[in-house]
Amino acid sequence: MPNVAKPPKDFNRTVVALVYDGLCAFEFSCAAEIFGLPRPELGPDWYRFASCSLDGRCISGQYGMSMEVDGGLDLLDRAGTIVIPGWRASDCPVPPALVATLRAAHARGARLLSICSGSFVLAATGLLDGRQATTHWCYAEALQRAYPRIRVDPDVLYVDEGQILTSAGSAAGLDLYLHMVRRDYGAAIANHVARRLVIAPHRSGGQAQFIDAPVAPRQKGSLSPLLETMRARLDAPFRIAELAALAAMSERTFMRRFRAATGVTPADWVCRARVDRARELLESTALPVDLIASHTGLGTGTTMRHHFRRIVGVSPAEYRKRFATHAGAAAPSCA
Repeated sequence: MPNVAKPPKDFNRTVVALVYDGLCAFEFSCAAEIFGLPRPELGPDWYRFASCSLDGRCISGQYGMSMEVDGGLDLLDRAGTIVIPGWRASDCPVPPALVATLRAAHARGARLLSICSGSFVLAATGLLDGRQATTHWCYAEALQRAYPRIRVDPDVLYVDEGQILTSAGSAAGLDLYLHMVRRDYGAAIANHVARRLVIAPHRSGGQAQFIDAPVAPRQKGSLSPLLETMRARLDAPFRIAELAALAAMSERTFMRRFRAATGVTPADWVCRARVDRARELLESTALPVDLIASHTGLGTGTTMRHHFRRIVGVSPAEYRKRFATHAGAAAPSCA
């Protein structure tokens, strides 16, 4: 049993979540579970939780659900923490009244949290300008394009900018919520809440470990045939002169065309392709890391661990523990 929760002096324990028609149910439910569930074992100073809609009326959420709320936007005037659990759509306008209320809340010291596409709501206020933020990886490009003054990081699970906090996709909201509990009440209380939820108190790595490896489309006259040849020979050394000859280009032209087609150098492309293949083997086989490194052209286990962590964000062992589908699978033939 942890110690009784003792928040900082003059701490505003009121958490208000914004709800709206089309409400992202999972994101909201996670906020209600963390901040709204009574926790008598932690004492009387736990959070107070409420929900508000734009006009104080009942809303219609996902999956045919309807929901009554505690009030309208005036509830945000008394909140110490405001949660934006997703948004209707990344291109859906944010009502001016909501923008003004959030800006006023920020000015008086309230904390603003967004989950997944909720980052577009905070972005519309201008309060993220010049700051780092994140969102679900599939929205990151759109957020950066729409709000170029924000430093969008598409890899991390959440970003803490002090008074403004943003998280990635739906489940990353739990990571951010637990981070808030850790900030407010300390690690022991956050660990207790995590155990109650049967989740890890802290997840290492970022969103890169959850993104499927992109497959370049075949284009007439493109480098796709060469890239397929390279994928089939990942365990072999690659030299620029050889690759340029296979593409029937001069080395200078090949380097320019390769970067234009892929966005990276041949060396970077090969390294990422090898790591992608290593991910597949970690998921589907029980091969040791050293053997996977050899089969994928990454050399030694040490080299593989370095590149894997750099690109994916976690170690090969951690990745296998999370995503292995056949932990006892027989080693494949690599002939």
